[in-house]
Amino acid sequence: MFLELLRSRRFAPLFWCQFFSAFNDNFVRNMLAMLLLFRLGGRESGTLITLAIGIFMLPSILLSALGGEIADAHDKAYVIRRLKAAEILVQMIAAAGFWFASLPLLYMALCGLGVIAALFGPIKYGILPDQLERHELVAGNALVEAATFLAILLGLVAGALATRTTIAPIFVVLQLMAIALACYATSWLIPATAVAAPHLKIKANVLASTAAWLGDLRQAHFLWRTGLALSWFWLTGAVALSLVPVAVRDATGGGIEVEAAISALFALGIGAGSLAAAFFARGRILLKPTPLAALGMAFFLIEIGVATHGLGVPAAGHTTGLAAFFASAEGLRIAVDVTGLAAAGGAYVVPLFAAVQAEAPDERRARIIAAINILNAIFMVAGTIATAVLQSRLVGLSEPLLLIGLGLTNIGAAAYVQREIVPHKLA
Repeated sequence: MFLELLRSRRFAPLFWCQFFSAFNDNFVRNMLAMLLLFRLGGRESGTLITLAIGIFMLPSILLSALGGEIADAHDKAYVIRRLKAAEILVQMIAAAGFWFASLPLLYMALCGLGVIAALFGPIKYGILPDQLERHELVAGNALVEAATFLAILLGLVAGALATRTTIAPIFVVLQLMAIALACYATSWLIPATAVAAPHLKIKANVLASTAAWLGDLRQAHFLWRTGLALSWFWLTGAVALSLVPVAVRDATGGGIEVEAAISALFALGIGAGSLAAAFFARGRILLKPTPLAALGMAFFLIEIGVATHGLGVPAAGHTTGLAAFFASAEGLRIAVDVTGLAAAGGAYVVPLFAAVQAEAPDERRARIIAAINILNAIFMVAGTIATAVLQSRLVGLSEPLLLIGLGLTNIGAAAYVQREIVPHKLA
């Protein structure tokens, strides 16, 4: 089924469009993160990286409902093309920010990419049931998740390598523009879709739309509970991705290459977990394994915290290279833990999203996904703000201790999924 979908006109263009989009977002985000870690951030780099994640996610709170309404009221393929055209302009700002090493321009570009992602998210997942059969949903979601995190892998690695002084800035600028153009080109190949709600009036007041669709989601008990479970995954991912690079750097002295490798393991693990979930499901939407996946996330988060907390602080100015990192027992332990955490996350999120797509009514699917995206963003922003406060001098908790705490909370998430979601009988 994977190969059949990847050859299909009804799936392949969307697959590549969202792949390039995810690469683009993460290229810019990790380029900023590496600049903060190794050039511009100083002692406040952890807090500034957490702030960057919050800036990227904040538009999803305000604009996801608008994105859902636009998606349900129009041909989704047409809307995607308009968004990808706007992304070219945002990428120009990112290119200027890198060229001048300007944090304000890079943060501005990150916010612009967040706006586009907020509007694109409800369409990206809402269009899948328009193009795929029910028995193809798990496989389609797994491919999207795997491709997304493969794109994250490549984007994170490229973003990290872009900050090396040996890379000519013009090559980075050209790469930024090439990816934006690839997004736009593939968007033109996505087949048109029927308009789900042709008489829907889009509300000018985005706050009213946000409140209304959150309230509507709240009335659909299974979708609401599943949305909360999905939002916990995204909170966990956002916080872990902000904590792990700092914890690894401080504990091992890892340089840019090590940070890029850790990011790559995150992405590979998510992809492997997503595809494994689809392989074992074999066209079914299986929710019973989801609590076990949450427990897997809990275990590996605690293990990463323990592993990095137990290491001594490297000498000032010492940098551990990639070969030395993987040659050490500590480095291998961290690598296995990061991969295991990501794989558990992929196995957790795929069946939950497929269940939402299967249960949501056709005429309101994009708006329901938009409401869940709003929940995701609220959880992620709240999580990153709370983490930034706990990292700050006001509290002063270390990154390893925060990872251990995050792992313990995931045990509660597993219990919630087992009690509130698994017993539901899908239609």
